[in-house]
Amino acid sequence: MSIRDRLLSTIAGQLGNPHGTLGKGFAFILNRGNHRAIAGAVEAAEVTAGATVADIGFGGGAGLSMLLERGGTVHGFEISPDMLTRARAKFASEIGSGRLQLTEGPMTGLPLADNALDAAITVNTIYFVPDLDAACKELVRVVRPGGSLVVGIGDPDAMAKLPFTAYGFTLRPVAEVIAALERAGSTVDHRQLPNPPIPHHLLVARPA
Repeated sequence: MSIRDRLLSTIAGQLGNPHGTLGKGFAFILNRGNHRAIAGAVEAAEVTAGATVADIGFGGGAGLSMLLERGGTVHGFEISPDMLTRARAKFASEIGSGRLQLTEGPMTGLPLADNALDAAITVNTIYFVPDLDAACKELVRVVRPGGSLVVGIGDPDAMAKLPFTAYGFTLRPVAEVIAALERAGSTVDHRQLPNPPIPHHLLVARPA
Protein backbone atom coordinates (compact mmCIF):
# COMPACT_ATOMS: atom_id res chain seq x y z
CA MET A 1 0.00 0.00 0.00
CA SER A 2 1.38 3.40 -0.97
CA ILE A 3 1.85 6.27 1.48
CA ARG A 4 -1.12 8.02 -0.11
CA ASP A 5 -3.32 4.94 0.29
CA ARG A 6 -2.29 4.56 3.93
CA LEU A 7 -3.05 8.23 4.62
CA LEU A 8 -6.48 8.14 2.98
CA SER A 9 -7.30 4.84 4.65
CA THR A 10 -6.38 6.35 8.03
CA ILE A 11 -8.60 9.37 7.40
CA ALA A 12 -11.53 7.18 6.41
CA GLY A 13 -11.01 4.93 9.42
CA GLN A 14 -10.95 7.89 11.81
CA LEU A 15 -14.12 9.36 10.31
CA GLY A 16 -15.91 6.04 10.80
CA ASN A 17 -14.49 5.30 14.25
CA PRO A 18 -12.44 8.14 15.82
CA HIS A 19 -9.84 6.79 18.20
CA GLY A 20 -6.49 7.43 19.81
CA THR A 21 -4.57 10.68 19.63
CA LEU A 22 -5.75 11.36 16.09
CA GLY A 23 -9.33 10.78 17.19
CA LYS A 24 -9.25 13.91 19.34
CA GLY A 25 -8.53 16.02 16.28
CA PHE A 26 -11.12 14.20 14.22
CA ALA A 27 -13.76 14.84 16.90
CA PHE A 28 -13.23 18.56 16.28
CA ILE A 29 -13.33 18.03 12.51
CA LEU A 30 -16.57 16.06 12.77
CA ASN A 31 -18.24 18.71 14.92
CA ARG A 32 -17.20 21.53 12.63
CA GLY A 33 -17.73 19.81 9.30
CA ASN A 34 -21.08 18.28 10.23
CA HIS A 35 -22.49 21.20 12.21
CA ARG A 36 -24.98 22.46 9.62
CA ALA A 37 -26.16 18.97 8.73
CA ILE A 38 -26.64 18.06 12.39
CA ALA A 39 -28.46 21.32 13.10
CA GLY A 40 -30.72 20.63 10.14
CA ALA A 41 -31.43 17.11 11.40
CA VAL A 42 -32.29 18.37 14.89
CA GLU A 43 -34.63 20.97 13.39
CA ALA A 44 -36.27 18.40 11.11
CA ALA A 45 -36.79 16.04 14.07
CA GLU A 46 -39.14 18.62 15.61
CA VAL A 47 -38.03 17.82 19.14
CA THR A 48 -40.50 19.07 21.74
CA ALA A 49 -39.91 19.90 25.39
CA GLY A 50 -39.80 16.80 27.56
CA ALA A 51 -39.24 14.43 24.65
CA THR A 52 -36.99 11.37 24.81
CA VAL A 53 -34.53 11.60 21.93
CA ALA A 54 -31.27 10.12 20.68
CA ASP A 55 -28.23 10.87 18.57
CA ILE A 56 -27.06 7.58 17.11
CA GLY A 57 -23.38 7.65 16.19
CA PHE A 58 -22.78 11.01 17.86
CA GLY A 59 -19.04 11.23 17.08
CA GLY A 60 -17.69 14.53 18.37
CA GLY A 61 -20.88 15.25 20.33
CA ALA A 62 -22.27 18.33 18.57
CA GLY A 63 -25.67 16.66 18.18
CA LEU A 64 -25.82 15.84 21.87
CA SER A 65 -25.36 19.51 22.72
CA MET A 66 -28.10 20.58 20.32
CA LEU A 67 -30.56 17.98 21.59
CA LEU A 68 -29.84 18.86 25.23
CA GLU A 69 -30.69 22.48 24.43
CA ARG A 70 -34.19 21.30 23.46
CA GLY A 71 -34.83 19.77 26.88
CA GLY A 72 -36.04 16.30 27.78
CA THR A 73 -33.96 13.13 28.03
CA VAL A 74 -31.18 12.48 25.52
CA HIS A 75 -29.58 9.15 24.65
CA GLY A 76 -26.27 8.97 22.82
CA PHE A 77 -25.00 5.83 21.10
CA GLU A 78 -21.51 5.42 19.71
CA ILE A 79 -19.23 2.56 18.64
CA SER A 80 -16.03 4.44 19.48
CA PRO A 81 -14.95 3.92 23.12
CA ASP A 82 -12.73 7.00 22.86
CA MET A 83 -15.63 9.22 21.76
CA LEU A 84 -17.71 7.84 24.62
CA THR A 85 -14.95 8.69 27.09
CA ARG A 86 -14.65 12.18 25.63
CA ALA A 87 -18.41 12.77 25.81
CA ARG A 88 -18.65 11.45 29.39
CA ALA A 89 -16.08 14.00 30.49
CA LYS A 90 -17.62 16.86 28.52
CA PHE A 91 -21.20 16.19 29.62
CA ALA A 92 -20.53 14.98 33.17
CA SER A 93 -23.09 17.39 34.65
CA GLU A 94 -25.86 16.35 32.27
CA ILE A 95 -25.12 12.69 32.89
CA GLY A 96 -25.16 13.27 36.64
CA SER A 97 -28.56 14.94 36.45
CA GLY A 98 -29.99 12.07 34.43
CA ARG A 99 -30.68 14.22 31.36
CA LEU A 100 -28.12 12.35 29.23
CA GLN A 101 -27.38 8.66 28.92
CA LEU A 102 -24.41 7.49 26.85
CA THR A 103 -24.05 3.89 25.70
CA GLU A 104 -21.72 1.93 23.46
CA GLY A 105 -23.69 0.16 20.80
CA PRO A 106 -23.92 -0.41 17.05
CA MET A 107 -26.73 0.96 14.92
CA THR A 108 -27.88 -2.58 14.18
CA GLY A 109 -28.23 -3.51 17.87
CA LEU A 110 -29.44 -0.60 19.97
CA PRO A 111 -30.06 -1.40 23.66
CA LEU A 112 -33.52 0.18 23.70
CA ALA A 113 -37.04 -1.16 23.96
CA ASP A 114 -39.41 -0.90 21.02
CA ASN A 115 -40.91 2.61 20.60
CA ALA A 116 -38.60 4.01 23.30
CA LEU A 117 -37.86 7.31 21.55
CA ASP A 118 -39.95 10.26 20.44
CA ALA A 119 -37.26 11.27 17.95
CA ALA A 120 -33.79 10.26 16.80
CA ILE A 121 -31.12 11.59 14.50
CA THR A 122 -28.16 9.91 12.83
CA VAL A 123 -25.93 11.98 10.56
CA ASN A 124 -23.16 10.75 8.26
CA THR A 125 -23.16 7.29 9.79
CA ILE A 126 -24.75 4.85 7.36
CA TYR A 127 -21.70 4.84 5.08
CA PHE A 128 -20.11 2.57 7.67
CA VAL A 129 -23.00 0.10 8.08
CA PRO A 130 -22.68 -3.01 5.85
CA ASP A 131 -26.33 -4.09 6.21
CA LEU A 132 -28.52 -1.10 5.39
CA ASP A 133 -31.83 -2.94 5.85
CA ALA A 134 -30.84 -4.20 9.30
CA ALA A 135 -29.80 -0.70 10.36
CA CYS A 136 -32.99 0.94 9.10
CA LYS A 137 -35.15 -1.74 10.70
CA GLU A 138 -33.42 -1.15 14.04
CA LEU A 139 -33.66 2.63 13.79
CA VAL A 140 -37.37 2.49 13.02
CA ARG A 141 -37.95 -0.07 15.77
CA VAL A 142 -36.81 2.23 18.57
CA VAL A 143 -38.85 5.29 17.47
CA ARG A 144 -42.52 5.35 18.43
CA PRO A 145 -45.23 5.43 15.74
CA GLY A 146 -45.69 9.01 14.63
CA GLY A 147 -42.29 10.01 16.01
CA SER A 148 -39.46 11.23 13.82
CA LEU A 149 -36.23 9.61 12.70
CA VAL A 150 -33.89 11.82 10.69
CA VAL A 151 -31.15 10.15 8.65
CA GLY A 152 -28.66 12.67 7.30
CA ILE A 153 -26.33 11.75 4.44
CA GLY A 154 -23.98 13.67 2.20
CA ASP A 155 -24.91 13.77 -1.45
CA PRO A 156 -23.38 10.54 -2.81
CA ASP A 157 -22.16 12.11 -6.06
CA ALA A 158 -20.38 14.88 -4.15
CA MET A 159 -19.04 12.41 -1.58
CA ALA A 160 -17.61 10.21 -4.34
CA LYS A 161 -15.33 13.08 -5.40
CA LEU A 162 -13.60 13.09 -2.01
CA PRO A 163 -10.43 10.99 -2.19
CA PHE A 164 -10.87 9.19 1.14
CA THR A 165 -14.39 7.84 0.52
CA ALA A 166 -12.93 5.06 -1.62
CA TYR A 167 -11.49 3.60 1.59
CA GLY A 168 -14.20 1.95 3.67
CA PHE A 169 -17.19 4.15 2.78
CA THR A 170 -20.34 2.67 1.21
CA LEU A 171 -21.96 5.48 -0.75
CA ARG A 172 -25.54 4.49 -1.51
CA PRO A 173 -28.00 6.31 -3.78
CA VAL A 174 -30.48 8.38 -1.79
CA ALA A 175 -33.36 6.40 -3.28
CA GLU A 176 -31.83 3.18 -1.91
CA VAL A 177 -31.77 4.58 1.63
CA ILE A 178 -35.34 5.85 1.32
CA ALA A 179 -36.49 2.42 0.11
CA ALA A 180 -34.80 0.71 3.08
CA LEU A 181 -36.53 3.06 5.52
CA GLU A 182 -39.86 2.38 3.84
CA ARG A 183 -39.30 -1.39 3.97
CA ALA A 184 -38.63 -0.96 7.70
CA GLY A 185 -42.16 0.43 8.13
CA SER A 186 -41.99 4.20 7.83
CA THR A 187 -43.02 6.99 5.51
CA VAL A 188 -40.18 9.23 4.36
CA ASP A 189 -40.03 12.95 3.63
CA HIS A 190 -36.93 13.81 1.57
CA ARG A 191 -35.45 17.24 2.28
CA GLN A 192 -32.24 18.78 0.96
CA LEU A 193 -29.63 21.03 2.53
CA PRO A 194 -27.49 22.77 -0.09
CA ASN A 195 -24.71 23.31 2.40
CA PRO A 196 -21.33 23.62 0.70
CA PRO A 197 -18.92 22.06 0.18
CA ILE A 198 -21.05 18.89 0.50
CA PRO A 199 -24.83 19.15 -0.03
CA HIS A 200 -26.79 16.95 2.38
CA HIS A 201 -30.01 14.99 2.24
CA LEU A 202 -32.27 14.73 5.29
CA LEU A 203 -34.55 11.72 5.21
CA VAL A 204 -37.30 12.32 7.77
CA ALA A 205 -38.85 8.92 8.50
CA ARG A 206 -42.03 8.51 10.54
CA PRO A 207 -42.73 4.97 11.78
CA ALA A 208 -46.23 3.78 11.05
